[in-house]
Amino acid sequence: MLEPTERAAARCHHDSPYCSRCDLLVGLDGLHVTAVESDDDVGLLTVHVESARTPMGCATCGVVAHSHARSDVSLVDAPCFDRPVRLIWRKRTWRCEEPACPTKAFTEQDSDVAAPRALLTTREVLVAWLCAQHLRAAYKASSAVEGRRIAQKVLASFPTCPIPEIKRLGRTLKQWREAFLAYFDTGRASNGGTEAMNGLIELHRRVARSFRNREHYRLRMLLIGGGLSHPHLR
Repeated sequence: MLEPTERAAARCHHDSPYCSRCDLLVGLDGLHVTAVESDDDVGLLTVHVESARTPMGCATCGVVAHSHARSDVSLVDAPCFDRPVRLIWRKRTWRCEEPACPTKAFTEQDSDVAAPRALLTTREVLVAWLCAQHLRAAYKASSAVEGRRIAQKVLASFPTCPIPEIKRLGRTLKQWREAFLAYFDTGRASNGGTEAMNGLIELHRRVARSFRNREHYRLRMLLIGGGLSHPHLR
């Protein structure tokens, strides 16, 4: 069920259409909260933000641009209160009134919020990167004991992460818990080499459109697996 807040109720000052307390909570400099919706069925928070109306000069010619409209851009934001967050950024668009300027229209951008045409906010990208580095640290640990300790933390935290992609990864690792932890209990043994070799074999089998002669197939795979080259393979 969606329960949007009333915009007027979000104001904390009569002389401003925005609430400084809401803006402080969301923490996106230059953007103001206009509404918040809670979908209790999926636990999703949707936060609507926009920038205040201020003069804007054309980045190409410097002439003051005419405010044209706003367009909603949906972004995945960092979790808040252990809940996933979707950010709806009402971006301003402008039109340059200078006839000689090659830039006719342009849209509001802020790399501190999100990169152009991005699907994630900058801070969401940072959270995802930190999670990836945490998992990588398990394999890069100086000892198998330390690596296993980090891996166990990953198994305990990732499945409950509010970020859907991290939660999905955590569930997958949890399903393969025994195999995941076995890496640290078997002297860091891995079947990575076997999988890589199988990938090469499958690739060349598809390229060759299958082999009718079993001996030719065996020799071809041996040459591929050994990293050898032969004019007939080109």
